[in-house]
Amino acid sequence: MAPVTDLSFAIEPTTNPTPADHRADLIAKPVFGRVFTDHMAIVKYKEGKGWHDAKVTARKPLTLDPATAVLHYAQEIFEGMKAYCTENGGVASFRPEANARRFRASAERMAMAEVPEDLFIKAVDSLVAIDRDWVPSGEGQSLYIRPFMIASEVFLGVKPSSEYLFIVIASPVGAYFGSGCVSVWVSDDYSRAAPGGTGAAKCGGNYAASLVAQRESKHHGCDQVLFLDSREQRFIEEMGGMNVMFLRDDNTLVTPPLTGTILPGITRDAILQLAKERGLRVEETPIDINELFEGAANGRYREAFACGTAAVISPIGSLKRAEGEAVFGDGKTPGEVTLMLKKTLTDIQTGRSNDEHGWVHRIV
Repeated sequence: MAPVTDLSFAIEPTTNPTPADHRADLIAKPVFGRVFTDHMAIVKYKEGKGWHDAKVTARKPLTLDPATAVLHYAQEIFEGMKAYCTENGGVASFRPEANARRFRASAERMAMAEVPEDLFIKAVDSLVAIDRDWVPSGEGQSLYIRPFMIASEVFLGVKPSSEYLFIVIASPVGAYFGSGCVSVWVSDDYSRAAPGGTGAAKCGGNYAASLVAQRESKHHGCDQVLFLDSREQRFIEEMGGMNVMFLRDDNTLVTPPLTGTILPGITRDAILQLAKERGLRVEETPIDINELFEGAANGRYREAFACGTAAVISPIGSLKRAEGEAVFGDGKTPGEVTLMLKKTLTDIQTGRSNDEHGWVHRIV
């Protein structure tokens, strides 16, 4: 059973809020991850005392001792989620309890204190409520929410920290990618994760390790990178920050299985459920990169897309590697099933269609 807490948040509004007209300009066409709201939620943890001193306060820089554990041993985790303006004028998030569960799983893998799920959701809701005016309402826009936790003990020793900071910040955002298809470089030189590693945890080290491959993808004129398994460099795993799916000509949606090296995406899970309900067959099975390239060439694989909180669903036009290129459709136009699944998902998130699964969490 998930731990619970009766900890409440003290609300300390900023004394210097962003003027309404300037805020309107900032959220009109937001660049992903560059603009932030006025406040943040923060909770402290100390071994023997537990979680305490929860508050929503003005967003400001953190003051850390040079010997703070996170700076040396990278004991940290994070989540990514969104709040949306809904059709009825409210603001809602999508499956926050799933983010809370994954955050706890990441904490367990990284030997960190576990944040009770209700405290996690309460922190997110409290921040969004006070910064409600920062939630953009344009098509494809949302408030991106970043809960994260860092080891804050001041100690130069290799051990789990005895102190942590749990913080939530938020940023108004537009589309992660543009409206067209993205191109993806298949990395043969680098691996994202290995069996027994931290691939299923949402920790910064996984992303740091992917950056050199991401830079390599840019060198080859691509938007993103796709990683293969670390043992054989043969089976598809995931992209730099997103899960990946492929549509076969028999109306089967195929995606790699969750074996511990792939992040269990919340968007991934929702898409698989929606696909089944709309008559598609779903297979979570290893995907051989060579067979995929052959299948793209002969038409067996018709569509491809990446999925995740930030990108939602991003159509993939082509995969590239040293041996050649796999093109899906004409390489430029998103596939019909890809667009259908994206619309179905975003309509649920924004309240344009019924939420039959209970995924939408009303905040204000």
